[in-house]
Amino acid sequence: MAKKKEKPIDLKNLEPEEKIKYEIAEELGLLDKVLANGWRSLTSKETGRIGGLVTKKKREVKS
Repeated sequence: MAKKKEKPIDLKNLEPEEKIKYEIAEELGLLDKVLANGWRSLTSKETGRIGGLVTKKKREVKS
């Protein structure tokens, strides 16, 4: 089975929701890992932390 080819990530041209994910990954010191190996390289704990902070940021924006 062929491995899915990852397209290069353009950090300047992201959807707002994607941008938040990358910003949080950077805040947590995980951005280099994501850029080098993709989101799948993160542990479930790291992914959960990012997801929790994305949700928190969305709530802050709504209120």
